[in-house]
Amino acid sequence: MPLPLTSEQPRPTAAAGAPETGKPPSDGRDHFFDNAKYLAIVLVAIGHAWEPLPSGRLVETAYTFVYTFHMPVFILIAGYFSRNFELRPDRVWKLVTSLLVPYVLFEVLYTLFERAANRPDYALSLLSPYWLLWFLPALFLWRLSTPLWQSVRFPVLVSLAIAALATLSPAADGSLQIQRVLQFLPFYVLGLRLRPEHFRLLRSTWVRIASVPVFAVGLLVAYWLVPRTSTGWFYRKSSTDRLDMADWTGPTVTVLLFAAAIVLGACFLAWVPQGKSWMTALGTCTLYGYLLHGFVVRGLKYGGFYDDPFFGTTLGTVTVTLGAIAVITLLCTPPVRRLLRPLLEPRMAWARQKPPAARAS
Repeated sequence: MPLPLTSEQPRPTAAAGAPETGKPPSDGRDHFFDNAKYLAIVLVAIGHAWEPLPSGRLVETAYTFVYTFHMPVFILIAGYFSRNFELRPDRVWKLVTSLLVPYVLFEVLYTLFERAANRPDYALSLLSPYWLLWFLPALFLWRLSTPLWQSVRFPVLVSLAIAALATLSPAADGSLQIQRVLQFLPFYVLGLRLRPEHFRLLRSTWVRIASVPVFAVGLLVAYWLVPRTSTGWFYRKSSTDRLDMADWTGPTVTVLLFAAAIVLGACFLAWVPQGKSWMTALGTCTLYGYLLHGFVVRGLKYGGFYDDPFFGTTLGTVTVTLGAIAVITLLCTPPVRRLLRPLLEPRMAWARQKPPAARAS
C-alpha cells in the first residue's frame, strides 16, 4: 500500500527499485522509500505543530516552505507504489480495509475527542473529513482512478488541467474536500508515471549539491511571499471564490505551485538516505504516526500549551519542532504498530464475501 499508510512495497527486481549498485536489497525492499516516508511524516508533524504558534514572519516562512512540498512528496510516492493497482475484488477489498475503515474509525474517535476537549456540540460527518483525515478518502479515490490514468494520453497534463479548473469551482469546496482531491491529483498521477531510474537520478551527487542553493532560494522566496500571499493557497482546499481572489489566479497558482513542489520535493528526496538505517523501520509504520499525532497537537492546543509567551520566541519554536519530531518518531515505532494493528490494519475476513468458486464448492 502507498505512503503513508502501510509498510508494504512491491518487491523490486534487479531493474526496478534497486540501489545504484544494481543489486536488490537483501530483504526485498528499497529502504530509500521507507526512509523518505519517515522524513516526510516528520515534516507533516512539524507543520501541524507550528500551526498554533504565534504569528511571526520567520515561522510563517518555514511553514510556507514546508507546505509547498511535503504533501506532494507523500502523494507522489503513493502514486509510484500504485502503478500496478488493478480493480480486482481482492485489491479493492484491501483498499477498503486499509483506508476507509481507519477513516471511519478515526472520524468517530476525533469527534469524541473534540466533544470532550473543546466543542461539546461537534458533529460527526463522514462527508466532512476531520482536519488531517482528508488524506484517507482522497487516496482511496486516487487509487480507484489508477486504471484511467494508465490509459489516457498525457495523464500529467490532463490531471494538472483538472486541478487548475477545480480552483474555479466553489462546488468542489464541499463534501470530502474534493477541492483538495483534485488539486493534489497531479502529484499522484506523476507518481504513476515515474520509474526507478528517476529516483536513482535524484540520488546522484550533482543533484544533492544543486539542491542546497535551490533550497536556499526557496526559503528566500517563501520569506518574500509571506506578507504578499495567503497561506490558503498551500492547503489547496479552497477555490478562488472562497479565497476572494480573481479567477485567473487559481489556474496560475496551481501551475506555479506544482512546479515549485516538484523542484523542492526533488531536492528533499535527493538527501534521503539510501540504505537501511535507524529510520527505516519507522518508515514502515507511518500510518500510525499520521493518524495519532493529531490528538497530541490538538490536545496541547486546547490545553493552553501554546498560550505561554515562551512559544512566541525563537527558542520556543525550536522546542516545539524538536517535540514534534520526538512525538512522531515515538508514534511510528513498531511497538505502537503491534498494539494498534488490529484497529488500523484490520483484515475483516468475517465481512468479506467468498469468491463465487469457493461458494460453489
